[in-house]
Amino acid sequence: MKNKVTIIGAGMVGSTTAFGLVAANFTEEIAIIDINNKLLKAQVMDLQQSVPFWGYTHIKEGNYKDVKDSKVVIITCGSAQKEGETRIDLLSKNAKIVKEIMPKIFSENPSAIVIIVTNPVDILTNIAIKMFPKKEQQIFGSGTTLDTARLRFLLGEKMSVNPKSVHAYIVGEHGDSELVLWSTATVGSTALDLFYKLSQKEKQIIFEKAKNSAYAIIAGKQSTYYAIAAALVKLTKSVLFDKKTVYTVSHTADGRFGIHNISLSLPAVIGAKGVIKEPHLKITADEKRLLRQSAAVLNKAEKSLLL
Repeated sequence: MKNKVTIIGAGMVGSTTAFGLVAANFTEEIAIIDINNKLLKAQVMDLQQSVPFWGYTHIKEGNYKDVKDSKVVIITCGSAQKEGETRIDLLSKNAKIVKEIMPKIFSENPSAIVIIVTNPVDILTNIAIKMFPKKEQQIFGSGTTLDTARLRFLLGEKMSVNPKSVHAYIVGEHGDSELVLWSTATVGSTALDLFYKLSQKEKQIIFEKAKNSAYAIIAGKQSTYYAIAAALVKLTKSVLFDKKTVYTVSHTADGRFGIHNISLSLPAVIGAKGVIKEPHLKITADEKRLLRQSAAVLNKAEKSLLL
């Protein structure tokens, strides 16, 4: 099977992800699916005309038949978050979309790796996994991959260190109840608190800025897409080339920290089979408490769908 990716959704996130994949020049073919045919045609044409500047990637207007020979399927379609909305506000309408899409994907390709980006990503990932529990490893959400990158960028900026050398995680809901695992944060192999002394107030300011970045960006330009597209390019590469790289993706907690029946973000090794394994985390009692609170927020929101 070739390095083919199908993207479901030709909006800003889907099209920018496609552009990122073209620029990265490691994908042989990209198929884009969208119910808005006029938008789809325009996005594909624009992307095709960028190809000569990068390398060679075949880009096409796709349909669900394209999933058959795709290694990765990325779901970006659905209602986008608007100013004043939380991600959970999008739940009912986007849950219907995911419930329609998932059977189409696996009927065409039972071995596809599915990356869910549509918000609220944790609950939609959980819904997809409940629909196909035997494919739990193959389904994960982009989760707090971007939130973690935002945190690392801000910490790197504060400490004058390349963000790639900052190892700190935002976990839990991709949303208002997420938290930072300060106890595991390091710069290189040095504990963060030993490398650079940040006060609790400074840590909180940095965290709030990372957590609320999406709201600030949406207020200024209606949607976020560059950074999440960059995250999706990295996640896709990790699957296509079995990179076995750790990302904070949304997947089933599976009883860890006393959390059951919900998906949320925790560090996981991502490779050709999807979620390969979860690194053991030694975190504080307070972090465990906040993580369980985050899980409770998600559980409550998912149960509201049944009411």
